[in-house]
Amino acid sequence: MSWTGFGRTLRTVGVVGSGQIGPDIALHFAKSLAPAGVRVVVQDIAPAAIESGRAKLRKKVEKGAETGAFKPDLAKAMIDAVLFTTDLAPLRGADLVVEAASEDLFIKRKIFADLSERCPEAILTSNSSHLEPEVIFDGAKRPGRTLVTHYFFPAERNLLVEVVPGQDTDATVTDFCMKFYEAVGKIPIRVGSRYGYAIDPIFEGLFLAALLLAEQGAASHKQIDFVAQKALGLGVGPFTAMNLTGGTALTRVGLEHYHERIMPWFRVPPSLKDRTDPWPAAGRDEKVEVDPATFEKVARRLQAVYFGLVGEILDAGITNVADLELGVETALVMNAPFRMMNSLGTKEALRLVEEFAAANGGFKVAACLRVPEPFAIPCVLRRDAGDVAVVTIRRPKTLNALDRDVYHQLRRTFEEIAKDPKVVAAVLTGFGTKAFVSGADIQMLAAVKSPEEGAALSWESQTAVMAVENCGKPVVCALNGLALGGGSELAMACTVRIAKAGLPVCFGQPEPKLGIIPGSGGTQRLPRIVGFERAWEILRTGRTVSAEEAEKLGYISDQVEGDIVEAAIDIARHLKTPSTIERGPLRVPEKLPAIEIAPLSRKVDEILRRAILEGCARDLDAGLWFESRCFGEACGTKDMRIGLENFFRTQLRSPAPFVHA
Repeated sequence: MSWTGFGRTLRTVGVVGSGQIGPDIALHFAKSLAPAGVRVVVQDIAPAAIESGRAKLRKKVEKGAETGAFKPDLAKAMIDAVLFTTDLAPLRGADLVVEAASEDLFIKRKIFADLSERCPEAILTSNSSHLEPEVIFDGAKRPGRTLVTHYFFPAERNLLVEVVPGQDTDATVTDFCMKFYEAVGKIPIRVGSRYGYAIDPIFEGLFLAALLLAEQGAASHKQIDFVAQKALGLGVGPFTAMNLTGGTALTRVGLEHYHERIMPWFRVPPSLKDRTDPWPAAGRDEKVEVDPATFEKVARRLQAVYFGLVGEILDAGITNVADLELGVETALVMNAPFRMMNSLGTKEALRLVEEFAAANGGFKVAACLRVPEPFAIPCVLRRDAGDVAVVTIRRPKTLNALDRDVYHQLRRTFEEIAKDPKVVAAVLTGFGTKAFVSGADIQMLAAVKSPEEGAALSWESQTAVMAVENCGKPVVCALNGLALGGGSELAMACTVRIAKAGLPVCFGQPEPKLGIIPGSGGTQRLPRIVGFERAWEILRTGRTVSAEEAEKLGYISDQVEGDIVEAAIDIARHLKTPSTIERGPLRVPEKLPAIEIAPLSRKVDEILRRAILEGCARDLDAGLWFESRCFGEACGTKDMRIGLENFFRTQLRSPAPFVHA
């Protein structure tokens, strides 16, 4: 058995090293690939490490089964799929191998010299945290199939992977790794080759800043941890994080090299030299007291270092705003840097960095921080595959939910596509495997305070969706996962929709369960796509539709096995017309089937029925305008507030107690 995708087949995946992170990498591979029958081999020269790694993986899988994270069949398959061994022979012929053994260059090169003989066709990657791929793979027999894939603690749960190709890495190998990691549930970001890559200099730089504050007596270790959590939004403070990851020795080496390779401010302070004991850190329920003056001093220093480090990395050109924003927030579990600077004010952020640099020799003030306007943070990403523009909505934390910023970026992107003479068609998709778009951002909806605000928000979203529909070029929607609410409505604006095969939930309009109605065209386009009677039932019940049913209804044209984006690109190139939807008024049936809507709001249903019936009796443009007015009316009901409160409380696991008013 095997896993096939993006031009490669995986039958055996190897992990060399069964220490701190190797078993966790293997656990993630097992979770993702065991259902396809892929074997995962964990190899280490130390029998004790093998036994420890096997016990660690089994314990985590069993705990996952107990909590319901893994179904019993999957848990058994995961344990059965992983072989822990001191023998190198089972790695022979492996298709992908991740080295997670050591940051010792001699050991890495020895491992890869052996692997290149045993696995001549494999992609060979190193889970190095610092070393450049050109250094690790210097002299490699097949450098085109080598690169760094840097995981973060804990590797089975932390979604980020830095994909760092070397100067000799084949572009097809880098492309495969980016697509593969996304397909198995990770968030890969491509990073240029530089010592430490993009994320670790921030993690280790903040630790250094905290350590210097403690050495200077500004506050205790526990107090600094506490302030860091509050001031930077960290899940745990820098000292606690260092204890959890066991990275003190590695950080010491990293700081030595950063001093020469990034900026002179980096150094190994006295309290870090020869340190082996855990750092002082507060217990789980321990209360830490910090007076306001100390809090302010420590917070300002840490924020200044954070902004300065992020700016330096951006200036270095090894990554971009979108990837760095997502990478830091995901890997380090902290406030995203550019949104934080925008919120504080970019002038104030620059002032903090300049103030810190003036008092701390060798600290750089990045040129990118001197721009007075807020940072633009892309979450709608465009790449061109020849003459086809591929547009991806990437907000993995919210399953690609649509907020005002996304709508604005979508409209701008498709307006640019419309004007681009090199582009003949476009593909619209979402990041990841779970969702194309999970719907409108619930926080955005909750902020609506009046019918007028609701109607304005609806029309704002309508204009973005119409930019897709009216760009004058064919647009294929590649439904990589579910499309709910605003996501389903966005997909309807495309010329053609295809979906990943076998989706249990392909699309749906769950707005009635929230006490609202569709506001981005669903009441007008769905009847034109699947027929009035079918749309009538789907819209009013808020139920979801599988890919199989969606294909029968005509909502999607095909279910796709394999690379859905590549399939969409091929379809887009062969489409001749930009839009196929009926734009004139629809014939509204004199009699429609009775629909059972309990326990939904009768008040909201009355507004929804009017939006469908009266809107569809008009041409499409007028119907969309009418839908926005009706959406605003629904926002003025008591049931809208009840529905949203119920969502925040139960995530729709229980029906809302609507009062029908």
